Amino acid sequence: MSTKQQTLKAPISFSGKGLHTGVRVTMTIKPAAEDHGIVFRRIDLEGAPTVPALCEYVVDTSRGTTVEKDGVRVATIEHVMSALWTLGVDNAEIDIDAAETPIMDGSAKEYAERIVETGLTDQDSERRYYHVTEKMVYTIPEKGVAIIIYPDDEFSVSLHVDYNSKIIGNQYATFVPGDNYAGKIAPCRTFVFLHELEPLMKMNLIKGGDLDNAIVVVENPVSDEQLEHLKQVFDKQDIRITGGYLNNLELRFNNELARHKLLDLLGDFALLGMRIKGRVWATRPGHFANTQFMQQLKQTIRREGEKPRYKYDCRKPPLYDINAIRRMLPHRPPFLLVDRIFHMDAVSVAGIKNVTMNEPFFVGHFPEEPVMPGVLIVEAMAQCCGILVLGTVPDPENYSTYFMKIDGVKFKRKVIPGDTLQFEMHLLEPIRRGVAVCEGKAFVGETLACEAVMMAQIAKRK
Repeated sequence: MSTKQQTLKAPISFSGKGLHTGVRVTMTIKPAAEDHGIVFRRIDLEGAPTVPALCEYVVDTSRGTTVEKDGVRVATIEHVMSALWTLGVDNAEIDIDAAETPIMDGSAKEYAERIVETGLTDQDSERRYYHVTEKMVYTIPEKGVAIIIYPDDEFSVSLHVDYNSKIIGNQYATFVPGDNYAGKIAPCRTFVFLHELEPLMKMNLIKGGDLDNAIVVVENPVSDEQLEHLKQVFDKQDIRITGGYLNNLELRFNNELARHKLLDLLGDFALLGMRIKGRVWATRPGHFANTQFMQQLKQTIRREGEKPRYKYDCRKPPLYDINAIRRMLPHRPPFLLVDRIFHMDAVSVAGIKNVTMNEPFFVGHFPEEPVMPGVLIVEAMAQCCGILVLGTVPDPENYSTYFMKIDGVKFKRKVIPGDTLQFEMHLLEPIRRGVAVCEGKAFVGETLACEAVMMAQIAKRK
């Protein structure tokens, strides 16, 4: 799979009915810019409001995954998400004229076929990955549900289902890098037990369900009276039970039900919004467990994001000492606020400032309780950002960087004399026309003190 973000080469459209609403729906998946993510757009509503396909927007997992933002919902998104994400689509805008995606034949087969047929195009930005560093577990013991993820260099899934069913039995399914998703997983259809049908109908669900888009598992003998009732429910005269399945004369795979659970899991895991490098083991997973685990994982990522990525070692020579920094930046004391740069690559930089009582701002901020002004912490991060972007020009001494915008500034800890501030700046997108957008964080030890997103312009000095 490409290391670059990808989107579709051209729009693709689908029409059908919603599984639960029964409403006819048309859905068009369009290419989108890098870092856009996958976003639904309800074109049937005024203003065409959008709903991002992310786990923090999940509001319902009863027989499908539903996302909602500002009161606008899109339901049963797991099949299209599974096909898009697993086949490599990072960015897409999905126009939909109803509150639920089309169920098609109950699988992701048509979605996958059309995505493969249309093809993908690489974009400039790198894909975002979460590298699992330690085992994480989610369980619902009373239901026998468990999802475990282990550190690994690639993403893979091993899945097991056992519903104490003499028809289904124990089933296993796997997904590993290089697997043929379109041929192996996408064609696997959704399923339901016969005894679940009446309760689902009473809950006003599966209005669009029929024997052409779902596998119905029959555990117990069915009377002639029940068969007559089923004929009325599905408006079919030829209703029969074959091998424990209602009118499904042939399964596409002997473990089709486990493979469909795998299809669903891949779609729900896509709601993390970044790709995973880790090995997953899942037992009896479902939409609730899948999406809860993604929310748990996102919280872990957020906590890890509040710790430094790079470790400063004062015993090692810096990449840039204060004299090298002075040659690169036009700033001078008391406004030169970076002492050393100890890491830099094409998209990130890390530096430090030793905060001492000798700083001139402590004279008035504050005489009895010295605290480093937050604006100067932001300025110090900006200077690190300047070093990063000036490293992209051959004669940095002839250029300066100027603030254009600062967003999302948060201060989480006081900075006082004796602290060593560690700054980490990361480019959020490639530099275009001399404009750089950086995410910045300032730490004291492993504690986040300040964060912000900055936009700066590189300009030649006059």
